[in-house]
Amino acid sequence: MNSLGDLMQIYADKYDLNELEGIRETAIPGVWFYRSSQGNQRQPFVYQSGIIVMGQGRKHIHIGNQPVHYGPEDYLVVGVPMPLECEALPENGVPLLGLTINVDPTLLHRLVNELEVASFEHAPRSKQETCGLSSVKMATPMLDSCKRLMVALHSDLDTKMLGESLVMEIVYRALVGPEGHVLFDLAHHDGQYARVAKVLTKMHQNYSEGLTVQYLAEEANMSVSAFHLAFRKVTLESPLQYLKKVRLNKAKELIQLEGLRVSDAARLVGYSSSSQFSREFKRHFNMTPKGSTH
Repeated sequence: MNSLGDLMQIYADKYDLNELEGIRETAIPGVWFYRSSQGNQRQPFVYQSGIIVMGQGRKHIHIGNQPVHYGPEDYLVVGVPMPLECEALPENGVPLLGLTINVDPTLLHRLVNELEVASFEHAPRSKQETCGLSSVKMATPMLDSCKRLMVALHSDLDTKMLGESLVMEIVYRALVGPEGHVLFDLAHHDGQYARVAKVLTKMHQNYSEGLTVQYLAEEANMSVSAFHLAFRKVTLESPLQYLKKVRLNKAKELIQLEGLRVSDAARLVGYSSSSQFSREFKRHFNMTPKGSTH
């Protein structure tokens, strides 16, 4: 049978995606196809939550002091949006190809409940495992599930009839896999991880507002000191540092993709001072906001 990368290339051929540099949603809601023939040097990104599947090429992620490397037939389980630095490398003249699969909260809770009723338990984690980002080499069942999802995407009828159940199967495989504890923690509303995840959603929706640590801690129903510790454990950042990275990444999108002026982008992401925005942008991206338009 074809490799996962081969099946992704067949999909790109069929739907005329061989010029794509970035991501595009497939006909299955919440499943995004990624392609890049150029890759990129190490630069800041915000990884959105979900299951990230690599078919071709390699990526090196730098988060805190923990490098994470993943390549063909590896996957990541990202529980919360993570600001990080990423280097993407095409190999042997062929493009990077991958999928991002959003994890629907309703589906996640149903599967977690069913697994817990069936008395499924994860192996205990080591003390070092604080950050929810590790690369996993696909075991045969997960690889088969991802291949069948790609085969289904080659046919409009298969996509319509099987897409939802294949996504459910992949989420299940991730739940019972080595990084499944990330999704279990996310599903448990009362846990610290889930509380931080709720606050992160708020930050990504309302990044332009004057969000204070006090306000965010109240949203998490935690004391400020407990919230600070829990937030840093999940994201390896302080809340205000994380918020700054979200704002700067959003501003870069507004300038590069929507063609906004620097001053307008700064205002829309919550900066009252354009000069402060420009200084922090240059420090974060190692280029001026105007330079990012080239």
